[in-house]
Amino acid sequence: MTTEFTSLHLRDELMQAIAELGYSTPTPIQAALIPIMLTGADVIGQAQTGTGKTAAFALPILHDFQPQKHVQALVLAPTRELALQVADSMTEYGKYLNVRVLAVYGGQPYGPQISRLNRGVDVVVGTPGRLLDLLERNALNIKHIRTLVLDEADEMLNMGFIEDIEKILAETPTERQTALFSATLPPRIRSLASRFMRDPQSVTIQRNSTNALAIEQRCYLVHESDKTNALMRLFEIEPIKSALIFARTRAETAALANELIVRGISAEAIHGDLDQNARERVLGRFRTNQLKVLVATDVAARGLDIDDISHVFNYHLPDDAEVYVHRIGRTGRAGKTGVAITLLSPKEKRRLREVEALTKQTVTKMELPTVADIHRHREGKVVENLKIWLGRGRYKRELEMVQELIEAGHDPLNIAAAAIKIARADEKQRPIAEIGEVKARADERRVAGNAEPKWKAERGKKEKFGQREEPGRGSRQRLKGDASHEEGMVRLKINKGKASGIRPNDIVGTIAFHANIPGYTIGKIRIEDKVTFVDIPEDLLEQVMTHNGNYRLGKEKVSLSKAK
Repeated sequence: MTTEFTSLHLRDELMQAIAELGYSTPTPIQAALIPIMLTGADVIGQAQTGTGKTAAFALPILHDFQPQKHVQALVLAPTRELALQVADSMTEYGKYLNVRVLAVYGGQPYGPQISRLNRGVDVVVGTPGRLLDLLERNALNIKHIRTLVLDEADEMLNMGFIEDIEKILAETPTERQTALFSATLPPRIRSLASRFMRDPQSVTIQRNSTNALAIEQRCYLVHESDKTNALMRLFEIEPIKSALIFARTRAETAALANELIVRGISAEAIHGDLDQNARERVLGRFRTNQLKVLVATDVAARGLDIDDISHVFNYHLPDDAEVYVHRIGRTGRAGKTGVAITLLSPKEKRRLREVEALTKQTVTKMELPTVADIHRHREGKVVENLKIWLGRGRYKRELEMVQELIEAGHDPLNIAAAAIKIARADEKQRPIAEIGEVKARADERRVAGNAEPKWKAERGKKEKFGQREEPGRGSRQRLKGDASHEEGMVRLKINKGKASGIRPNDIVGTIAFHANIPGYTIGKIRIEDKVTFVDIPEDLLEQVMTHNGNYRLGKEKVSLSKAK
């Protein structure tokens, strides 16, 4: 039996807003979670992307809303993008209640945000770093809130925000209602729930397993440096109607979208720098097929509701196998089939095995199209187009031109060949880029001889509940020297160390937040008395250094420089 919104007995002002938005039937997570939250109980919600969880917590908060002078609800989100989305949604749902919603996040002046808070705000949605800053400035009072929401909790912990979150929670009343939402529920999330929630009820919306059957999953082994060229080869061959490409960072989405445009493919990036209006314009062009490709980060893609994506590409495999499932679920919707393609570097093979273990499906390993394959495909398309036009017969003037050439003494076959040559002239503007052969690495060859593989031997970097242990102190992998010994990583030096009370999770948190990179990409950390060394991926160096001057450990600013 289908549940209607009317059966949830929400207040009339909310029902009017919901009706105007065109909603009549709640999604499964809304139908399950709204009645629980209306009782005031704590709740843990787990569901895949695009299930409508924002409304699941926003509507109960707004149902109990009464104008007061204090902030009534606080929502924590990992990024500016998500904070803005949640704030916009709550404003839309609560427009007939005149609810005052404010999004606060880093990278913006404090003045306007503090001014809004001073005038009075009912619901605050913010990123942990900016919320903590406002608390420390005594600009935000959350001691009277009734509801606290932790949205995308796993993402916030991956970005190193655990300590900030704990400090924020300490400022809230113990009798508050807490709702935690997370795409995945690893042990550290469960630990957080056990410490800060009171007998939470769990709502889990299972993945649609029938959808996975409609998705063809493939991967292509390729060097990291060749991934863009590999992508272009696949775009030559694949019957792509519309594609969503997942990249790791905002900078990477923009760079990849620009590269696709240069190579003649209509593409745009969806990332945290876009305001909601710009985002909607981009999505509108995509839905109307004015754009062929969207390049997005995982967080920026959350909330996308497009049923006609033919292909999903993983430019990199995500660190979490559950995230892979959420990504590929963007295709193969509404009864259609879909294709999910992963560009797999040799270092990502272990993660692919984790994906296959979770999905209980094999991702088919395939060879990239060769130069000869692409030439044959191009020629086949020309012949197919010729057959279409021959069938239509609509070329009267062209036939007259051919007749004139024959009368001038040209052979009909030569005329046809020359016409095809002209038709194919644009192919010279699309050279087929070279791609290096991927050979077995030494560590993979050792696996065949039962030796311990390199990725297992180097698992010295551990994460516990959002904290990162530094190698050393008995570890065989103690870092020595000023240069990173890990391939693809660069060592940076921070001008603070043990004497300043620096801890590994402090470093992960500030770099991940200000540079907007996933916390898990940050490598080994060594903290000495007066300096600290940290490894970051070489391809993220420019992005990390661009934000030098914004990094803080505690209340002190710190600077980064290349160690060697």
